[in-house]
Amino acid sequence: MRAFKGFNKDLTCRGYQYEEGKEFHTERAECCDTGFHACEYPLDCFGYYDPAHSVFHEVELSGEMDKSRDNTKVCATDIKIGARLSIAGLVKMAIDFTMSKVNKEAGSDERHGFASATGNYGASSATGNYGASSATGNYGASSATGYKGASSATGNYGASSATGNYGASSATGNYGASSATGNYGASSATGNCGASSATGYKGASSVSDPTGVAVAWGHEARAKGCKGAHLILSDWKYVGVRYSDGDYMDPYDKESWELTGAKMVVVDGEKIKEDTYYRCIEGEIVEVTEDGEIVEE
Repeated sequence: MRAFKGFNKDLTCRGYQYEEGKEFHTERAECCDTGFHACEYPLDCFGYYDPAHSVFHEVELSGEMDKSRDNTKVCATDIKIGARLSIAGLVKMAIDFTMSKVNKEAGSDERHGFASATGNYGASSATGNYGASSATGNYGASSATGYKGASSATGNYGASSATGNYGASSATGNYGASSATGNYGASSATGNCGASSATGYKGASSVSDPTGVAVAWGHEARAKGCKGAHLILSDWKYVGVRYSDGDYMDPYDKESWELTGAKMVVVDGEKIKEDTYYRCIEGEIVEVTEDGEIVEE
């Protein structure tokens, strides 16, 4: 069975080390207990591994299997780890899965809905939870506004936006713009002159072209880029806003934080390393891990 699996950045899952291209076997498969777990629907992986801190691979399941009643999670005694998928790849797989399983006349505002625009100047939008939106033509616009949605714009001058929590946004064409505004969102711009922005709590923003800009504007948001790219990092202070009943607001709520400053730096390969995440903390540019934790000197 073809499925999709999320991992930590080092390709581990619950302490078990995997390796791309390798096969693994266990004696028993029981969902949420033992065996190798994966999801038939790609975006269900976000429920277990958020896109800001994880990697995702296509896998092949075989042997004895057990299926979850909650979503498309499947457990098997045998698994083969296939190729790693980008966010754009996950979106495509999600759309392919949805189109093969549901009525294509259904609206894109439904849970697990799909939307796709493949021509130039196309616009695509998925508003339901776990929705997948993709615009593959030049000047296309793609938007996923539901919880754990994925949005991808692969053509030149494309715009991609994921506004729900745990959303993933990717712009792969030249002059593309990618934005993840929800908490724990992941935003990536890989083309020339691309702009990537993560504005939610603990968001991750990245660019892979020297003409690109990565913006980390939410509290504890982080950004990274290749040599020559610019990073814009924000600094926030917790102000402890209270509700009318006297209780403190959820620390994830943006109104609980006050912007105290921001800095822009260039990835020079020395002071600011390539492909390394940074945050702005108390006015200083600080190197952090893939999970946003401060790197101890």
